[in-house]
Amino acid sequence: MNTEQADALRQLLAVQPVAALATLHDGEPAVSMVPWAVSEDARFVIHVSGLAAHTADMRAHPEVSLLVTAPLAHGDSPLALPRLSVRGRAEPCPPGAPGYAAARAAYLARLPESEELFSFGDFSLFMITVLSARFVGGFAQAYSLTAAGLADIVAGRA
Repeated sequence: MNTEQADALRQLLAVQPVAALATLHDGEPAVSMVPWAVSEDARFVIHVSGLAAHTADMRAHPEVSLLVTAPLAHGDSPLALPRLSVRGRAEPCPPGAPGYAAARAAYLARLPESEELFSFGDFSLFMITVLSARFVGGFAQAYSLTAAGLADIVAGRA
């Protein structure tokens, strides 16, 4: 991946605050929408309700996938949309856990309107550790990334 493509990936991550979250629900794949942020160590941070099926799914089967896509502009081909697919492992990040304060700060920096939700007892943070990723920047622009490679791009080192 060259500098231009890394910049395109950073741009996608900067402008799209929601992702499709895929979990395993009663033995079947299920997809939901989640707002997200990225922590300093390039893990995805999500803040979810205990009432949501995907929260129970992550507790039972922590293997998840995330899909972040660019918004579709009028006249664009959906096949040309920049997108990032992440395969990861979701883990609860309760208050008092190492990294909780930084994860909460990253989430609120990106989604300040969600601050009130942190006072709701049924909401909790999950950290999704990236195992692998695939960035598609458009037609004939697909790149597989390791967790370290994605972390370097997110941090601006690549």
